[in-house]
Amino acid sequence: MKATIRLSFVLVSIVCLHQIAAAQLQLIPTKDDRVYYIHHHIYTSSLDAQKKFWVDTLGGTFAGTLLKLPVEIVKFRNVQVLLSPQAPTGGSKGSTVNHIGFLVPDVRAMVHKLKAAGYPIVTRAELPGATDDVAHVANQNTYLAFVMAPDEVKVEFIEDKSLKEPILSHHVHFAATNVDEMKAWYVNVFGGKPGKRGSFEAADVPGVNLTFASSREPVVPTRGRAFDHIGFEIKNLEQFCKDLEARGIKLDRGYAKAPGGSLGVAFMTDPWGTKIELTEGLDGL
Repeated sequence: MKATIRLSFVLVSIVCLHQIAAAQLQLIPTKDDRVYYIHHHIYTSSLDAQKKFWVDTLGGTFAGTLLKLPVEIVKFRNVQVLLSPQAPTGGSKGSTVNHIGFLVPDVRAMVHKLKAAGYPIVTRAELPGATDDVAHVANQNTYLAFVMAPDEVKVEFIEDKSLKEPILSHHVHFAATNVDEMKAWYVNVFGGKPGKRGSFEAADVPGVNLTFASSREPVVPTRGRAFDHIGFEIKNLEQFCKDLEARGIKLDRGYAKAPGGSLGVAFMTDPWGTKIELTEGLDGL
């Protein structure tokens, strides 16, 4: 009985936070946004396995390789998933990015599709007390589920029956030892709009909700893990990088042009170990 009560509390919190965020979060960036979320970057031991998940199962569009780099692109309406052929050192769980989240209009249909394709549904493992692969929130008509993608990338699906798209990227879920400091850092550096996603601290950047959850266990940096880094598209990236350095924020790799000269790139790491790529022009490739 106590487990059921705890589960109901958790699920109601998730639903409330989702409904609140859905009304405020700008999931589709506009041309006027200077900073917006653009990509998830995955290191993988099998490009074919990843493309089967992101393209064949989730419905993303394979867009070929990124310039002359050994990186393959899968595009969704509001995010790109970049795939690099490099064996990861571990999955997303246990790193500073625990999982990523998507909205779908029918989460049970998505779970059926995922199970038919052979992917493990881990809802019951992630929500102690859950009795189904799809967690139902009583009196809210809302559902959610967790799946493990190839290379142990954890992905959450939240149902939004009003969604006009078949799937939209929704959030990046961080695990932190100091939630307030992490939230403040992303608000300060990327101009995120601070708020809450239910019981979670959060910040909205065009294209994504950044969710910050406390971790009872130590977490490791994302570098080299299956979910290697997150990516923001920045207008006038060169000046943005100069401004960061003037504020004492160190870049791992300063502003430079990628092969071909059409893509500006820089790299940094947040104070907790999340690798971040900054780009200018990725959305036009």
